[in-house]
This record gives sequence, structure tokens and C-alpha cells, in this order.
Amino acid sequence: MKRSEINQSIREALDFLAEHRFLLPEWATWTPRMWGTHGETCREIRDNALGWDVTDFGKRNFAQEGLTLFTIRNGNPARDRKTYCEKIMFVREGQTTPIHFHWHKMEDIINRGGGDLCMKLWRADDKEGMTDAPCSFQIDGITTTVRAGEVLRLRPGQSITFEPYMYHTFWAEGGHCMAGEVSTVNDDTADNRFYEPLGRYPQIEEDEPAEFTLCNEYTF
Repeated sequence: MKRSEINQSIREALDFLAEHRFLLPEWATWTPRMWGTHGETCREIRDNALGWDVTDFGKRNFAQEGLTLFTIRNGNPARDRKTYCEKIMFVREGQTTPIHFHWHKMEDIINRGGGDLCMKLWRADDKEGMTDAPCSFQIDGITTTVRAGEVLRLRPGQSITFEPYMYHTFWAEGGHCMAGEVSTVNDDTADNRFYEPLGRYPQIEEDEPAEFTLCNEYTF
């Protein structure tokens, strides 16, 4: 993935979030040079992988398969007592997040504005295979059941709860979508099971200077 794609994606995400009046911490727009002037006071940001995360999942086709997100808060069992995580995701129209589940994380995904947030779900078996069993879950506290692989649409304001071992993929239709995530502690280094072998973070081609620092790039 090119650094120019990352820079552009974050700029577009900032504009989209501002349009929907979703405000980020002041350090969301710090440049790499500005990060260089901070150290121990920002330890939680570094240790808990807060901030920007732009990925093509190693597929080198970001326009079709990718995601831009910002982790606002997150715990770290080895370092603190925080047991929760919050993210905001810029889900582009027609851009898909690959099929995956989490072994441990339980999460609510919320359509906070824009287009419909569309998804497909499958239950995993004890060997982590994808099953044809119906999928039951909560939408805003209401028990809902769909067929495996059926397209489910969340309109703005709606939310869904994902239990562990629930395969899911999602994308936006009818415009870009601002999708929130509220979950137990997030660990992207060890709690993602992709249906096909993929990388969580991209290999970056440095075709221009970085305008922002990603959550896995802090050096202080």
C-alpha cells in the first residue's frame, strides 16, 4: 500500500467525520514531527495502539478491500485496568472489510451516520470453518436471526452485537458510512481470525512523506 493512499484516506476520513460532527482527540492531526516531541506522557496512546489505522489487509487493492479507522480508547491487560475499547471507522461505499472473526473480543458495531452499513454473517464451527447454521444476534437489544451469508443492512442509528466466533464482512451502500465500534479490549496482533490468510497491517511503499502516524508506527 502506498503512503500517498494512506495520507489521502486519512484526510478524507477527517473531512467525513467533520461533516457528521464527530470530533476526535486533538492529537488525531499531529504530524510525525509533532509526535517526536512527546514521550512518556503519551505512553497509553503507544502501548494501547490508539489512533489511525489504515489497511489493505495485504491484498494491495485498497479501493476494493480495505478500511480506515481510528481507535479512540483501548485497554491493555498487561498495563492497565481498562476493559473496553472504542473505535470510529470510515467505511467507504463499496469497500469491503474481509471476512473474519475474533476469538475473544465481543463488540457492538453502530451505524453512526451516512449510508447503510451492509454485512454478511456466518457462525464458525469448532475447527473455525464457516457453517450454514442460522445466525442469531442482537440489533439494538432485539434478538434477530438471519440465514448464513444473508445480506443484513444497518440503517443510521442501528447497531449489532457480535459474539466471538461469528464470521463477518461489511461494506457501505448508499454513501460512505461512519461506523462506531464499542467492544471489550481490542488486540489486533492476536485476536483476528481471517477466513483467508491475510495480514492485519499493510506493507507500505513510501512514495511520499507521511502526514500522519499510524497506530503501529509510534517510535517514542
